[in-house]
Amino acid sequence: MIKKILILFFIVTTCLSAQVKYDDYFYNKQLRLDYFHTGNADSDSYSFDELIEEPYWGGSKINLIDTIGYGNFMFYVYDLKTNNLIYSRGYSSLFQEWQTTEEAKIFDRTFTEILVFPYPKDSIRVEIHNRDSKNKFQKRKEFLIDPNSYFVKKEKLNSAEKFDIHISGESEKKLDIVLLSEGYTKDEMENFEKDCKIFANTLFEYEPFYSLRENINIWGVKAISEDSGVDIPGDSVWKNTALNSTFYTFDSERYLMTTDNKSVRNYASNVPYDQIYILVNTEKYGGGAIFNYYSTAAVNNSYSKKIYIHEFGHGLAGLADEYYTSDVAYQNFYPHDVEPWEPNITTLVNFESKWKNLLDPNIKIPTDSEGKDKLDLGVFEGGGYVEKGVYRPTISSLMKGWDIDEFNEVCKLAIEKIIKFYSE
Repeated sequence: MIKKILILFFIVTTCLSAQVKYDDYFYNKQLRLDYFHTGNADSDSYSFDELIEEPYWGGSKINLIDTIGYGNFMFYVYDLKTNNLIYSRGYSSLFQEWQTTEEAKIFDRTFTEILVFPYPKDSIRVEIHNRDSKNKFQKRKEFLIDPNSYFVKKEKLNSAEKFDIHISGESEKKLDIVLLSEGYTKDEMENFEKDCKIFANTLFEYEPFYSLRENINIWGVKAISEDSGVDIPGDSVWKNTALNSTFYTFDSERYLMTTDNKSVRNYASNVPYDQIYILVNTEKYGGGAIFNYYSTAAVNNSYSKKIYIHEFGHGLAGLADEYYTSDVAYQNFYPHDVEPWEPNITTLVNFESKWKNLLDPNIKIPTDSEGKDKLDLGVFEGGGYVEKGVYRPTISSLMKGWDIDEFNEVCKLAIEKIIKFYSE
């Protein structure tokens, strides 16, 4: 009887959360919470930095509660008076990746992390949860916030010229992507505009983006750099750029990222956005992306178009890398006794939650690759940076390598689900 009551309580509270009415709790603008995430491989802590009012809320006004559950972190916003859950969203972070590196075993580091959500009308409680060793969310930190405090910053940060690339409708009913320039000087902004058009055209060459192109807005923001190009520490190349991006992130040459999260968000705030994509003015091969954090790609490389799409699979839909032969800085990224949250890999601990429903009931698990086409669905060993114990849906796909120019069915469905979540 008690079990039935608890189940009923969960169902009722879930339904109430799903019925949050935007205008009851929020203004039509955005509140940004900056905080510091400090620690090492074994421990971490959170501390408050600042609150910033931003002019645009680009997200859905219907899907305020995260019902998908992707990300290594989840934050929850509660109305302080009623204790109602009024917003939540999953995300991952560069700090969490760094914790899996050899460097994190030696010393502590601090990263700035940023949460954005609709601007509350009244005081709120923000809770940050992260996944434990069994991939269950556990509360780690809470912040009590008065959005009407005069300490909330309101000045315009990094105002920059913006322009439309592909606009299909109101931001609240679309997936809004902002493209930021990195390593482009003032004289190179015409090149940036061309590169933005190439990005958009490339995106819509791939499914499911082509079929859902009317669900997507794309904007450009001109972040002007003093120098052309980007830092390449391994070659002693150092550039003064708007977003402070660098190759050799975590000592991985092709990993092109920035720890200057504040500058990224400052420039992004010039438009409504759900996803941030940084286009980097360099010929060197590289890129990177973190779910609901940001994505990056080099624009002048022969593989740039495939990098655009591969990295956006990470940033938008939380897709895992399906390759297992390349050197990476991460260690033991996917424990074999825990089911990963990413939709396109499995350890078979809870395969029912993944793509089992898409398979022929007679298919062998794990699946032998002999006689299979590259996009035939199965359960193929190798993925998530390791050869054994982690499995991928197909022999190859855009999340594995450049030998095929298409997402597999599992990845397409995951991307489609995210785009529709943003555009309802």
